[in-house]
Amino acid sequence: MTARIGLGLAAIGRPGYINLGHDQDLPPGREVEDLRRRTHELLEQAWKAGVRYFDAARSYGLAEQFLGAWLTPERRSELTVGSKWGYTYVADWRHDADTHEVKDHSLATFERQWPETLQALGGPPDLYLIHSLTTDSPALGDKDLLDRLAKLADTGVRVGLSTSGPRQAETLQKALKLGGPFSAVQATWNVLETSVGPALAEVHDAGWFVVVKEAVANGRLTSRAGETPFNEFAAQHGVAPDSLAIGAAAAQPWADVVLSGATTAEQLKSNLAPENRGPLTEFVQEPYEYWSERSALPWI
Repeated sequence: MTARIGLGLAAIGRPGYINLGHDQDLPPGREVEDLRRRTHELLEQAWKAGVRYFDAARSYGLAEQFLGAWLTPERRSELTVGSKWGYTYVADWRHDADTHEVKDHSLATFERQWPETLQALGGPPDLYLIHSLTTDSPALGDKDLLDRLAKLADTGVRVGLSTSGPRQAETLQKALKLGGPFSAVQATWNVLETSVGPALAEVHDAGWFVVVKEAVANGRLTSRAGETPFNEFAAQHGVAPDSLAIGAAAAQPWADVVLSGATTAEQLKSNLAPENRGPLTEFVQEPYEYWSERSALPWI
């Protein structure tokens, strides 16, 4: 393995998410205090297992607050915190809300959310990314925003972007050509969706910090997906499918961190035991097919 495993809080900082079986993984009632307790238990488990990268976002419900409350000065000095701005959580702690988050990559949103992140975390994150930047976002052409992000980068915060959708590589290459202020990316890469791989290798060679998200494809590369070809392959090799999926991501030479999105102790334990069994290219989907299936996943 070349990459470290980190813990992402997308599925545990709020009551609703698109992971398969999400509704079965959370405490009954999904109350704020129950999710806070579960988050702190997972953070403690990850910490004791040697995990030193933790990921949140403004739109992950109360994830930043949960993480900030768990941090101590001693822990903070030994770990790396990444967070993201550009989406606003609007579900009002309802898993069945019609809308869970609203996207806005404007300078005004940044100026509102940056102080919110500072307050929630108790200080600045090490990485602060534009959340789910796609080719239709105006952010990469917004000079005022880019100038403001450059000023943030000058303070020592590593500025970057996360990517989403079938044109991740195009978005990433456009950001690279700007020459700054970006030096970090969080991208979706898994054995079903590998299209952004060459672009990630390119930015990694240019000195960017690369974080892999959705390595288990929102549960589609776990036992929750049922008798899929990937899961049958994992069973034939005596490996848990999530361990196999995370192992494939961690083996990529351009990956610095691969995120676990675990919501239970059992999931996290399995995620932290990655297995590399080769490139697994037989499972790759066309990008538009993959993202179409992902967009059909319900919030539960």
